[in-house]
Formats: sequence, structure tokens, C-alpha cells
Amino acid sequence: MTVPSVPYVLLQMVAVPLLFAVVVFALGGRMGKRVGWLAFVALLYTTILMVLVALDLWNGGSVTESYAWAPVSGLGFGFLADDLSLPVALVMNIVCTTTAVYSMDYMKHRLEAMYGTEKKGQYSLYFLNFMLLDAGLIGTALSTNLIELYLFVELMLIPSAFMVALFGYTNRERTAIMYFLWNHLGAFIFFAGIILAYIGTGSFEISSLGSIHASTLAYWAAGLILLGWLIKMAVFGVHIWLPTAHAEHPTSFAPFIVTIVGVGNYVVVRLLVQYMPVEFSPLAFPLMVVAAATMVYGGAMTMVQNDVKYLYAWSTISQNAYSLLGIGSLSLLGVSGGIFYFLNHIIGKTILFCVAGILICQVGTRDMRKMGGLAGRMPITATLCVIGSMILSAVPPTGGFQAEWILFTGVFSTGVTGEPVWYIVVGVIGLLATLLTVAYTFWPVRRMFFGALPAELSQVREAPLTMTVPLVFLAGLSIVIGLYPDILFHFLYQYAKLLTLPFGAA
Repeated sequence: MTVPSVPYVLLQMVAVPLLFAVVVFALGGRMGKRVGWLAFVALLYTTILMVLVALDLWNGGSVTESYAWAPVSGLGFGFLADDLSLPVALVMNIVCTTTAVYSMDYMKHRLEAMYGTEKKGQYSLYFLNFMLLDAGLIGTALSTNLIELYLFVELMLIPSAFMVALFGYTNRERTAIMYFLWNHLGAFIFFAGIILAYIGTGSFEISSLGSIHASTLAYWAAGLILLGWLIKMAVFGVHIWLPTAHAEHPTSFAPFIVTIVGVGNYVVVRLLVQYMPVEFSPLAFPLMVVAAATMVYGGAMTMVQNDVKYLYAWSTISQNAYSLLGIGSLSLLGVSGGIFYFLNHIIGKTILFCVAGILICQVGTRDMRKMGGLAGRMPITATLCVIGSMILSAVPPTGGFQAEWILFTGVFSTGVTGEPVWYIVVGVIGLLATLLTVAYTFWPVRRMFFGALPAELSQVREAPLTMTVPLVFLAGLSIVIGLYPDILFHFLYQYAKLLTLPFGAA
């Protein structure tokens, strides 16, 4: 089977999750948690489609689809699978596919904790929003039109706010409102940048950004687009919403939050680095400074957490900034490595957050001070936590190791090719932040899984296979990427070679 034999292959990647959102909503009350298998099958199908497209793109090229939207106004929409969008969409979809299986038993526990009994009708609401979120993520990656992109960004926001409000933990309604307002502020500023770009180009097509002239209007457009996404990515200074929203949502939803926050790296590269390099260049070094500050601040705050969910929530702030550091270097390896790091980060963070969910279900606490010695009772979960920590700490043979050295090679290459010494200083600060990562990932492993087992935890059992097997698959995938990074990096490197980068040689 090849891509030409699959009709509307890119449209299906978005339409199938949207269609199954209706299906799971209709059948959730009758099927209960088993409706998650329908979500899994739908997302597995779209993942297979993405793999087929990837095989076709291995030797270069792209796949595009265009559709009429509002012909009178000249507005259309389309999808593009190329060396940037396809690997991003594929990894995000794999994370969503595995999470669909994990969610079934986690949500059973969550609903019983909320209502005292399993309310099957709530699965309809959960998996409805689940599928809408997947469609939003994939649509964001494949969009060819700025208005289309904005609508998919909103499709990520609204269901995710409902997820927090319906199934979150402490003060979930208040947390959902805070999450929505901050993210909508970012989206509003991004939309303002889109309007300015339209005024300058007369088109909403993303490719039209390349025709905008270097003018005050163009610089404002680029600045607003970047600012909007920095808010949504919770960089230092506009980060206050993320720790609470990320820690108090249903833990099975954590992979979505990680991915929603990280997909901004893709949008910055697609819109600004690719099509507005002149306007983005003055913003690149300040972006590196903000990224380095975020890495250090987020890492320091992570170190003092005792709640396992807040631990991984704060680490998301720090880890996501690694990609921005690479992108801001405007070097070949920095830009491609930044996206590569984002993809490996969401794999590793999905594992760790889902481990936190397992601990909530099986141990009954989020407080690491009340844990210890759990490796003997939960060997699979302990191993998964170690591997997830290895991914974030860039320990071989995981994909995190490959991504981090590529990224920092790009960052330091910028500092030794005629640029001021400050580039190297920022790179060194970023490199020192990696020491914090090692500390805040492995020290919690020691606290939770080793040492003396508290007497009250002597009856703890390993999690069910539906919660561990998806994570084992992701751990195995990271090791495969670590041993053979070209299965993803091949695409990203080929894409970055075609960009207009001032430091493209390295």
C-alpha cells in the first residue's frame, strides 16, 4: 500500500479522530471504559497512515491536499506533510494512541475517587474531548492556512479546559478557568500577529509569509506571533499558569498538556524560522536568553517539589525551553535538534507523568515523602520511571541523549562562527541546567522506589497491563530512536538544510 492508493490520506488523519469523537461519545455510556479501545483503533489507523506517508517521504518531497472553504472570499484550507510536519504529527499521534489504552483503567480509578462509583456516562465526555484534542494537535501540525491553524489551536484549547474542569483534582473549575484565560491570551496575541501578516501579504496562506517585506508591520507580526506562543509555552515570566494546570488535571491527560505546550516549537519554526527569517533574526538571541533563564528557573523550582505531579509539571517548563534554546541559535543542528528534542521530550514526559498516575492509582498518594521501597512491589513501574528519567536526562541509549547532544552542538556552533561570546555564555548556562535535570529526575526515583518500604504500603500491587504496556512500548521506542536516531532526525535534518539560516553549516 502506498500513499497514492489511500484517498484523502492527510484529511483522514484529522477527520477520523473527529468522526470517532462522535462515536465514542455515543457509545461511552454503554461500553464504559472499553470505549477507549475504539479510540485506540481509530488512532492506530491514523498512525499507520502517517507511517505510510513517512515511507513515501523518506527520499524527499511532500504530500499536499487542498480543499475549498469559503470560495467567495478566496479562503481555503489544506494539509501539508513534509519533513517537518510529518515526524511531528507522527510522534504526537503515537503518544495519543498509547495514552488511549492507559486512560481506561486510570479513568476508572479517577471516576471512583470522584463519585464513589464508576459512572460509565463520564467516559463519553472524557473520550470525546480526548479525540477532539488529537484532531487539534494533528491539524496544527499539518495546516497550510493561518486561520485554519488558529482554529486547530483553539480546538486544542477548549477540550483541554473541559478536561481539567470535569476530571481534575484540587479546585479544578478555577484551575480550568486560569488555564483557559492564559492560553486564550496567547492565542489572541497570535491571532493579532496573523492579522498583521495578512495586511502585509493579502493572504492567509502560511507560505505567503515568505512574501512579506521587511517593514515595521512585518516585525510587529513576527513579534506578536512569537509572544503569543511563548505565553502558551509558559516561558519564564509568563509561566505561572502551567504548574497548577499541569499538576491538577487528570493524569491520563498529562501527555496532551506536554504536547500542547511543546507544539509551539513546531509553529515557531514553521512560521518564523522558515518564512520570516529576516524578522525573526533580531528576536533569536533574546529568545535564547529567555530559554536559558526558563531552563534554570524551572529546574530549580522542580528540585523543591514533594508532590510527584508538581515535580513533573515544573520540569515541563524547564525541559520545553531546551528546544527554544536550539531554535534560537539559528544553526542547522540547533533548529533540527530543537524539534528532535521536543519529540523525545514528549515521549519521556508521557512515561513519567503516567508513572505518576500509576502511583496515584496503586499507592494512593502523590507525596513522595510517604513513598519508598516500591521497586520491590512495582518493578515494571520502577523500571519505566528510570527509563523516563534517562530520556529527560539524556542518558544513552535513549533518544533524549541523541537529541540533546545534537541540540547543544548547534547552540555552540553559533557561538564560534563569528558571533559574540554571549552566545557561548548562554549555551554554557543551558548546559549547566542539564545538571539540574539529572538531579530532579533521578533523586525522585530514589525517594519513591528505593530505600525502606513503609509498612502501610506493603500490600501495594503492580499496575494493570493496560497501564504499563503502553509505557513499555514508548520506552522501547525511545531506545530504538536512541540507537537509530535517523528514523526521525533524517526528516528534520533534510528540512533544516533547506532553510535560510545564518549558521546553516552546523
